[in-house]
Order: sequence, then C-alpha cells, then structure tokens
Amino acid sequence: MTSDLLAPLDLAFWNIESGRHPMHLGALGVFTADSPAAGAHAADLLTARAAGVPGLRMRIRDVWDPLGHPLTFPAAFGGATREPDPGFDASDHIRLHAPAADFHTAAGELMGRPLERGRPPWEAHVLPGGDGVSFAVLFKFHHALADGLRALALAAAIMDPMDLPAPRARPPEPVRGPLPDVRGLPGLLRGALSDLGRALDIGASVARSSLSARSSSALACEPSGSRRTAGVVVDLDDVHRIRKAAGGTVNDVLIAVVAGALRRWLDARGDGSDGVAPRTLIPVSTRRPRTAQPPGNRLSGYLMELPVDDPDPLARLGAVRAAMDRNKDAGPHRGAGAVALLADHVPALGHRLGGPLAGLAARLWFDLLVTSVPLPSLGLRLGGHPVTAVFPFAPLAPGHSLAVAVSTYRGQVHYGLVADAVAVPDLALLARALTEEVETLTAACGP
Repeated sequence: MTSDLLAPLDLAFWNIESGRHPMHLGALGVFTADSPAAGAHAADLLTARAAGVPGLRMRIRDVWDPLGHPLTFPAAFGGATREPDPGFDASDHIRLHAPAADFHTAAGELMGRPLERGRPPWEAHVLPGGDGVSFAVLFKFHHALADGLRALALAAAIMDPMDLPAPRARPPEPVRGPLPDVRGLPGLLRGALSDLGRALDIGASVARSSLSARSSSALACEPSGSRRTAGVVVDLDDVHRIRKAAGGTVNDVLIAVVAGALRRWLDARGDGSDGVAPRTLIPVSTRRPRTAQPPGNRLSGYLMELPVDDPDPLARLGAVRAAMDRNKDAGPHRGAGAVALLADHVPALGHRLGGPLAGLAARLWFDLLVTSVPLPSLGLRLGGHPVTAVFPFAPLAPGHSLAVAVSTYRGQVHYGLVADAVAVPDLALLARALTEEVETLTAACGP
C-alpha cells in the first residue's frame, strides 16, 4: 500500500485538533457474553485480525520536504500523507480494560483522550462487563483517517466475517495529472467561476444564519478537555409510526426528537427554551455511489435552525421537515452548511497555519451537530457474540458542549451523546428527555 496526500478536509481535521479538542469519532458496541472471559477473547481476536487490515496500518505523517512530492510542490508543502506504518503493531491499538460497572462512564473518560499522532490514529478498547454476561468495545478513529462510513468499514473488517452479497464493480475516478492541459483551460475557467459563485453563496448564507442565531449558553462552553457520553435506545417501529402519521422522513423524526429533548432539558436545568433555535449542522456525505474513491472525508452539510422554542411537538416536526426539504432542494453544495467544501480551495500550508483559528470559528458557524451514521442490517458479531447495541459518537467541536449522533440497527435507533464533562454534568437528563420526546410524539400522533 503506497502513501497518498491527505485531502484538504482530512488535513483540516488533522490541524484543528489540540489537546483539549481531540478530533476522533467513536462507536461503542455492546455485546452479549457467555462467560467472564469473553472480553479477553474478543481483545485477542481484534489484535490478530487488525494486523491483516491494510487501512488500519496507515499513519499520518506531516510533509515539510518538497522534494518528497515534486509534482505537487508547493501544494503539498505543509500538508500530510497517509502512509503505511513500518513499525505497526496491532497490540499497541487494542486495550483490554478491567471490568466496567457502566460502559458509558468508561467510554466518556476514553473519548476525552487524544489519539497518539505518531502511529496509525485509531484504538479499540475492550470493556468487560461487571456482570459477566456482556462486554463492550469502544472504537476510536481520527476524523483525518476516516469519516463515519469509512470508520464503519474498518471496524467491520475486524469483526466476525459476514455473508455479504458480492459488490458491484466500481469504475475508477478519472486520473488527473499534476498540470492542466492548455486545451482544457476554458473548462477550468468555468469551473473556477463556479467555485467562486459557490463560495460567495456559502459565505452569504453563513452571514445570514449568524444574524438570526438564537442559541443557548448551555450549548457553548470553555473547553475542559474532558468528555461524558450517554446512549439511548428507541424502537424503530415507534419512529415509523410517527413518520406515517405526521409525514416526513425517518431522519426528520429523529432530528425533531432531538429538538424536543433539548427543550425539556433546557427547561429542567433552568436555562429556559424560550426563543432558542440553535443552528444545527447535519453532515451529508458527498461520496458518489458505485465509484471507487480514496479513503478520507467526503462531507458537506445542511444547516438549519432547530425549533427548540416551539411548544408543540408536531409543529416542531413540521418545522424540521420544512427546513430539511429546503436544504435538499438547494443541495449539499451550496448554503451555509457546505462550508466544509471550501477546504478544497485552501492550500496545505493554509490549513497548517490556520487550523487553530478554523477550529475556533466552528462556534460562529453552528451551535450543535446532529449526525447520522448508517449501520449494516446484518447482525454484527465478535467471537460469535452478537452486538445488542451500537452507540455512535461524534467529535465535539471547539467551544461546543454537546454533539449528537444516531444510528439505526436491527429495528432499533441508537442515539449517542457526547458532551464536555464539566459543562454538561447532567447528560443523563438529556438522555431521558430523548425517550420522553418519542413517547410524546407517539401520543400526539394518536393510535
């Protein structure tokens, strides 16, 4: 496996990170166990299998030598490459812990620890259950190494093999040379003008969204560097029942549940929800289907004002549905949520020097992240032990106190909550509010 330059968005995630702002995403899988030794056996399996997965051997190395990439200088200068680690040892990445009384308490502490940047930036933490009949595995992947879909593929590669249908052949992306063909200059000019128009649209949309921002101080904080996690399981049939009665998509319902839960949480802790409509970023994958693409992030996003201030649960769902429809009509390449696409037009050295400032700007761009991570419908197993729940965890942006990720798996919806542990000591209260909001929406829709 050869090295390749990090794509601009990957490089941005790599440079935004600091000791108090780790930029890794995670997933906590909970498994049934037939003995107290099941966790130790799982750790041995993960270690043995990880050695054979090429994507897990890749480290990220900073590029300061232009001679190493002569065709891309000066674009590569100050960038980074993804390359095989000659000293890779899977046992450095797999950790077996002492039995845990509560998986989320352990996961929160582990999510606050940055990944070691000198070796492949991923870890798997095996947490035996104190009851002896369960264990959990917390996977952590740096956002510069993989987005949610890629992280899922890497984690699945060290689980038990699944009987999957043969994938269809994917045509490779066209090869682009380092220098443009003069005959293609008119097309390049049109592309540059299109990019400029997109940048202006995105900038204007960000400015408009900032003028109308109505967030809550509970969603912002001075970072402590610590993390707390929580998980919520919801019956997917209840979500479908709400969708069929009120309209919209499953994703619309799941976002509206977050809006209602935030309202309950803010009111219960005394912050109040009146006038609160935080700018919420909904990441959108821009990967082209059935096309071979390199690893890394292919992301844009939608930005919407979450209707936390509306007291009517069905009206909140209607507002979410309308906002998402507007975003889909505009597409993921324009609008305030598409700021990530502008990373492609920043030189590597600009990402290097401006990374810390870009991280601080996240607070000006949006107030809350709500992301969806798809999971396979087939049952996941490790050492023959089935997964009973999978809680996805998103990175916490600088200045933010909370991030929400959600996955559906085998008839259930799993919400994964990540928060600054100091700013949000009552994350369990928000978790209960998610369950209560589903019950409220179900009742509002009637039988």
